[in-house]
Amino acid sequence: MTVTFRRAVAADFSEVRRITRDAYLRAGHFAADHPYMSVLEDVEHRAEHAQVWVAETAGKVVAAVTLSFPDQPYSEIAKDGELEFRMLAVDPAHQGGGVGRAVVREIVEHARQLPGIEAISITSATFMERAHRLYESLGFRRVPERDWYVPGEDVLLWVFRLELAGLAF
Repeated sequence: MTVTFRRAVAADFSEVRRITRDAYLRAGHFAADHPYMSVLEDVEHRAEHAQVWVAETAGKVVAAVTLSFPDQPYSEIAKDGELEFRMLAVDPAHQGGGVGRAVVREIVEHARQLPGIEAISITSATFMERAHRLYESLGFRRVPERDWYVPGEDVLLWVFRLELAGLAF
């Protein structure tokens, strides 16, 4: 399977919205009426204040992710020298075939090209066990001292980090 990773354009936004919504709902992470779903579905806002990227296979968008840098509106945990990715979603019809792994590898390759970026960070809810296995299999390590709770909720978010120096895939 060949995956092309590129910056999303406005014509992709409806498909990014569908993929993200379907992936989070199918995984059972949130109910359709959960307030975070409206954040996930507001692709236009994300694209205005961060970078939305897509993965295509056979000319079809099959995954999406948001990239952010320290002190940007969509950055939750990135420190100086880190690229943060959020809202990684793979179309449920394409899950289990390595698309998520390919996207994370593409993020790593992209980060290696960015001046001043030494690491990648991500936050993941404790219940997103499948994602944890993926990140750890690619070399991300937990950084428990950076874990945090969603404001106003009893949801613990774990932080994972990948050092880019000396990394070989």
